[in-house]
Amino acid sequence: MSIEDRIDATVKNLEGKGQEMMGELTGNPQDREEGRAKQAEAETQHAVENIKDDIKQAID
Repeated sequence: MSIEDRIDATVKNLEGKGQEMMGELTGNPQDREEGRAKQAEAETQHAVENIKDDIKQAID
């Protein structure tokens, strides 16, 4: 598990949520979609880190 990767994913998720909210407030569909895409990418990063953790535990 890389704590830096998890932090990066969390930051990306927060950025995405903020961007999506701004898109909602301003009525900008591009910002909403980009925000959602960032959140999906962050979820994927977290999933990858979880798989790495599972593999490491299985090896240890």
